[in-house]
Amino acid sequence: MAGEPRIMGIVNVTPDSFSDGGRWLDPAAAVAHGLELIEQGAAIVDVGGESTRPGAEPVAVAEELARVVPVIEGLVCAGAAATISIDTSKLEVARAALDAGATFVNDVTALRASPGLAELVAQRGAECALTHMQGEPRTMQDAPSYGDVVAEVVEFLAQRVEVALRAGIARDRIVVDPGIGFGKTVEHNLELLARLDELSVIGVPIMIGTSRKSFLGRITGRGEDERLAATVATNVLAMLAGATLFRVHDVAAVRDALAVTTATVRRR
Repeated sequence: MAGEPRIMGIVNVTPDSFSDGGRWLDPAAAVAHGLELIEQGAAIVDVGGESTRPGAEPVAVAEELARVVPVIEGLVCAGAAATISIDTSKLEVARAALDAGATFVNDVTALRASPGLAELVAQRGAECALTHMQGEPRTMQDAPSYGDVVAEVVEFLAQRVEVALRAGIARDRIVVDPGIGFGKTVEHNLELLARLDELSVIGVPIMIGTSRKSFLGRITGRGEDERLAATVATNVLAMLAGATLFRVHDVAAVRDALAVTTATVRRR
């Protein structure tokens, strides 16, 4: 294993996210949920105002700002004892979020969608997560195709890390995410999990995001609210393969599973 695990708790301030859409639209409810995730063990709270589920429609900048900025400000005012992340691909939203107190930018387009976003992250000294996605949310699951999915994901993420470095982002502020479910079939997702250790060649920490995703339902036959055990299993597998950052809805259960995994592995 590489490094201490960090858990990123998800706060979706959207009406249409695949699992918890609509639950945290009220800023006060979203802030309370974020604080609860921190209490459960989240080192990072990821606030998102635009769904990236398959088929999701884009959200206007003004609407996304109205959703996320009050939540970030509320978490800061409440003294949240965690890093606050903004889940966005938009320069304007990232800037406002960083102004409000966020220090992490989680961009599913790996700094491709908004010119200037990489430079903004560098100027602010923020952390960033770079995700692999084939296509874009509206179409990414139409017909994903790869020769060797792991090799192609590694090549893409290595290139995006170089772009980030050239923009002035420090290597120790970058993490990469193979993008489980982002333009991948069930078999692609399983191949990435089975060979996740191959991403270590990129030279930055690995983040994994499998929480409640549809491929787990395809395997287990369970609905979105019944995929906790499957989520825990994939996060333990990812940790054993070298992942150190885990983006999840169910922080407490994943924290306990990773704590047991860590304690066991360290006895070897």
